[in-house]
Amino acid sequence: MITRLLGNSDLAITPIGFGAWAIGGGGWAFAWGPQDDDDSVAAIHEAIDLGINWIDTAAVYGLGHSEEVVARALATLPASRRPYVFTKCERVWDEHRQIGKCLKAESIRRECEASLKRLNVEVIDLYQIHWPEPDEDIEEGWQALQQLKAAGKIRWAGVSNFDTQQMTRIAPYGPITSLQPPYSILRRDIEAEILPYCQANQIGVIVYSPMQSGLLTGTWSRERLEQLPADDWRREKNKHFQEPLFSRNLALVEHLRAIGKRHQKSPGEVAIAWTLRHPAVTGAIVGARKPGQLRELIGAAEWRLTPEEIAEIESFLDKHPA
Repeated sequence: MITRLLGNSDLAITPIGFGAWAIGGGGWAFAWGPQDDDDSVAAIHEAIDLGINWIDTAAVYGLGHSEEVVARALATLPASRRPYVFTKCERVWDEHRQIGKCLKAESIRRECEASLKRLNVEVIDLYQIHWPEPDEDIEEGWQALQQLKAAGKIRWAGVSNFDTQQMTRIAPYGPITSLQPPYSILRRDIEAEILPYCQANQIGVIVYSPMQSGLLTGTWSRERLEQLPADDWRREKNKHFQEPLFSRNLALVEHLRAIGKRHQKSPGEVAIAWTLRHPAVTGAIVGARKPGQLRELIGAAEWRLTPEEIAEIESFLDKHPA
């Protein structure tokens, strides 16, 4: 599979990376419902077999559990097959499983040590500030990441969910290797300012939710929506899974399906390829919860939509505004 350098780093990453949010399991504020760890490990192994060379997780996913599952999956792999591991800090939790926000240097150092232990690695390939919250502490948090880099705890430092003003504020304290923003056909707000800023400043972009939390995979129906587990965050916290947007989005999926059929590609592959069409985007994070799912999406890594097909999608959006 082709690779691209991530920003100012030496990390040559594949266009698709394995997203480990959902494999954190159930029982926390932003869970995707119950998850079988054996399925998670098998899905990670399949991703590596398919040529994917990076995994994106975060300490808060499953309140540490996602990182532990990633470590379990990597433990049986020889060094030559081990992917890059990216994780995140800033979201912390207490003994009552309540999630808080902290960018104080002491907290960042503790979080990094905890992630290193859970992941069972000596160095984290890319360490990212998960959210710029509290906003007044982003400079302190970013300086803490630079110190971790100097100490050899992390190789490269990036941010997630930052805007251009926030990136400009922290840039004097150390180069930003990457930004991780949400980006999909249904969520395009980063196109106006953020993507051009990243291009101009050699900041790699790894987008999350390119299929809008699975909605654009082509596997959804109203019946499936009604059967979502009670602790699946999409049920009440994602407007795209609620009416009137849900019906409109199902119609969009059928449009993507028609485009994909011309190339023997799935709607999900069309959605992922659409995000990768943008020259500022280095890679897309694609989640999987069991073997077989990534195999149906991997074609998006190197296949690209034609200009005419991109225009078809634009036309649909113009005729069916949110």
